Parts: sequence; C-alpha cells; structure tokens
Amino acid sequence: MTVAMGEHVLDLACPPEDVTAVHTFLSSVWDSEPDLSLEDRMALELALVELASNVIEHGSGGGRVSCSLRMDVGPDDVTVSLSDDGVPVLVDPSAAHLPDALAEGGRGLALVQMVVDDLRYERVADRNRWTVRRARH
Repeated sequence: MTVAMGEHVLDLACPPEDVTAVHTFLSSVWDSEPDLSLEDRMALELALVELASNVIEHGSGGGRVSCSLRMDVGPDDVTVSLSDDGVPVLVDPSAAHLPDALAEGGRGLALVQMVVDDLRYERVADRNRWTVRRARH
C-alpha cells in the first residue's frame, strides 16, 4: 500500500487476498483524508468493494487475479482506477440496471452507477481497467 498527498495505491493478488484488503485499504485512506465527507466515504466504499468483489469473483477464470487500485483524492472529486489481469469483461457498465427483486445477483454495477458520477470500463492490452469518478460533497 502506498500513500502520498491525495494519492493512494493498493496492489493485491487473489487468492490469497480478498475484499477484506480493500476494506483495510479504505480505512487507511479515510484516516489520511479527514476532509472527505461521510457521504463520499460511504459511496466510494460501496463502489470499490463491489467492483473489487466482481473482479475477484469473475475475473480469475478459476485461477488467480492480480489487481491494482489507485485512488486520487482531489479538492473537487475523487477518481479511482481499478485494473486487473483477469479475463475480459463482457458487460457494458453503461447498460447496467437493477434486476427484479427476486434475482439472486446482477445488482453490482447498477449500484455502483447509483453512487458515482462516472463509471467506465476498458480493456487495455491484457488488463481490465475500471475508472470511477465522484464529485466531492
């Protein structure tokens, strides 16, 4: 884990690490960014834990996946980049929507979209890259 003024980085490999590492990382970010509102913290935590969970669950293709999470806390917004070496993603985040109440899954990206201002996905070389931006409140 790396921390510099406004910039925070977490590299993890799953397994053995899991989404608990993201929670721990975010706790350290909140400690070093005391001016970030509770509303922003809760929204970003929901978004990042959901994205990381998806990468861990679906990105490994039954094997191991390495991820890098970079968070830049600026005066007006927070930008996060999550990249991984997992299998290519076959969903369009802009088309994500909440499924019906009886569905067992499929809410993740729709929930992320609800709490951030911008969610993007791209495949660059052999890596997935998710970018999230949220204006500070």
